[in-house]
Amino acid sequence: MDAGLKRELEAKVYAGERLTREDGIALYDSDDLTWLGRLAHHRRTELNGDRVMFNVNRHLNLTNVCSASCAYCSFQRKPGEKDAYTMRIDEAVRKAKEMEDEQLTELHIVNGLHPTLPWRYYPKVLRELKAALPNVKLKCFTATEVQWFEKISGLSADEILDELMDAGLESLTGGGAEIFDWEVRQHIVDHACHWEDWSRIHALAHSKGMKTPATMLYGHIEEPRHRVDHVLRLRELQDETGGFAVFIPLRYQHDFVDSADGKIRNRIQARTTMASPAESLKTFAVSRLLFDNVPHVKNFWVMHGLSVAQLSLNFGVDDLDGSVVEYKITHDADSYGTPNTMHRDDLLHLIWDAGFRPVERNTRYEVVREYDAAPSLAERRAEPQQVWA
Repeated sequence: MDAGLKRELEAKVYAGERLTREDGIALYDSDDLTWLGRLAHHRRTELNGDRVMFNVNRHLNLTNVCSASCAYCSFQRKPGEKDAYTMRIDEAVRKAKEMEDEQLTELHIVNGLHPTLPWRYYPKVLRELKAALPNVKLKCFTATEVQWFEKISGLSADEILDELMDAGLESLTGGGAEIFDWEVRQHIVDHACHWEDWSRIHALAHSKGMKTPATMLYGHIEEPRHRVDHVLRLRELQDETGGFAVFIPLRYQHDFVDSADGKIRNRIQARTTMASPAESLKTFAVSRLLFDNVPHVKNFWVMHGLSVAQLSLNFGVDDLDGSVVEYKITHDADSYGTPNTMHRDDLLHLIWDAGFRPVERNTRYEVVREYDAAPSLAERRAEPQQVWA
């Protein structure tokens, strides 16, 4: 990067000025990862100090049966496939209650677009989950699912969200965003929910008082300019609604031969390479710098691994999601050794080991408990430390 442009961008960041599309593309062009990290960490520290948020959550996928066949997706199955499944409501409740003793605070539910499951199943399962776990927040369904509910129910998104909220819905999830630019999206997405509907549904949720997450799937066939465009669309919507609590860059995963049926479902992996750790750290940093009106940036550690998760805390990230327990959407694809489960103590030590202060939160990013600051380097060196793979 030209030295003059570098000084100009740094001055804008330290002055708190809003970065432009051209600035975002220039930041991605920089190969000075340390410099990018310093700028992003400055912004992250201004917003959140040395705090790193997490929650104790469980991810549930009620069904992997899906009418869509998105090019990157290894999770979806068609009716009749060997490992296609749909949970009964009592099964979902039983799995959710498995973590009750760990003071679970959130259930995160995302599903396939099931072609025959009736709309009434969805509010019913929320009511049963809420009755069984009244203190647990329900973060459920992507905007893509809500649009699917419109199709199968004949109701509007407004009516659907009202009924789901009455059943206990606290927040939508941020999925279904992938990359909004049609130049890329037309090659990776096989459903009818695009920017116009995704933004419409989240804006509607915000108008009803929800705080929702937003995501971006990166590291496949998109270019940095598409990532910049994606963030700026979200930033503009945030200017209007103020309803996004967190931005979550999600690392695209290659598929591996599925032991259940021997199929590779990812149709674009032959022409893609997954994002390297350095590219992931750059994406977190640039996202934090561009998305100046969202309070938090999350590293969903399941998609990045624990070492990159720790490093990302110095590249703009201040949230590490939670305990997760089971995440079938990418664990149906990857074989990278990332664990399914991180208990509260695991997350605390992961954050302390990176030199930050853990803060347990709920779905709305309200503080549940603040923990002590990280021990000093001298204190940590005084005894053997666990090494995260």
